[in-house]
Amino acid sequence: MSVRRLVSLPMYAPPEGALNAFAAGLLAGLRRAGFAPEWTVPGDLYPHWNDPALLLSQTCGYPLTHALAGRVTLVATPVYDAPGCEGPFYRSAVVVRAVDPARRPQDLAGKIAAYNGPDSQSGFHALRAAIAPLARGPAFFGGAIETGSHHGAIEAVLAGRADAAAIDAVTLALWRDAHPDAPLRVLCETPAAPALPFVTAADTAPEALARLREGLLDCIRDPALAPARRAMRLKGVEILPLAAYDAILWMEDAAARSGLVRL
Repeated sequence: MSVRRLVSLPMYAPPEGALNAFAAGLLAGLRRAGFAPEWTVPGDLYPHWNDPALLLSQTCGYPLTHALAGRVTLVATPVYDAPGCEGPFYRSAVVVRAVDPARRPQDLAGKIAAYNGPDSQSGFHALRAAIAPLARGPAFFGGAIETGSHHGAIEAVLAGRADAAAIDAVTLALWRDAHPDAPLRVLCETPAAPALPFVTAADTAPEALARLREGLLDCIRDPALAPARRAMRLKGVEILPLAAYDAILWMEDAAARSGLVRL
């Protein structure tokens, strides 16, 4: 069994100072829990998540239920303070330009969508689930642009290269914190799913998993880290069963049964 050491939080881009402070507190909490953590910024996420030395990271719910199924262990589910988040669940906001005449999701039929990637629950599969009841064939939009990131999808909408995008509620809140006057508005929200999970290596022993959770909770409870958590919009964690993420599979199945095979 490999020594668990690698720690990362690659899913969101909060203010750098807040992330650095939280990372230092997280590493300290994990050391108190008996680990020897090492902070890393992974360049390629899937090899990182599959690394036997993974101690703690965060992934998207869609990889958890698909490419990483059986390859990682669920540690905890974060609770965020952002519009579209309720307890350990979150939604995506379908955004359009402020001047766009669309007022209902139906108004986006035949338009151009931007999405971050096909393995994203928040940017692709939640959007597909939201439009599935409106589709009258294998596609709803007139075209779709893959941008590689939520920020790229927002930029595509603002630049007029796309008309709409589904943006993770936490990503959008953090982006709005930095761009409060951007001419972007929320048209509607997607169905809810459990928030982006914290994970560890698949063969982590139950005793080590319990200590890992305690180290994470130690960081979440630390009053000295309250400003960093607030800037990250992170207010807690909950321990959900892995089966809670079946909601993602149900959404995918419902969209497929509707006949919608793409955006």
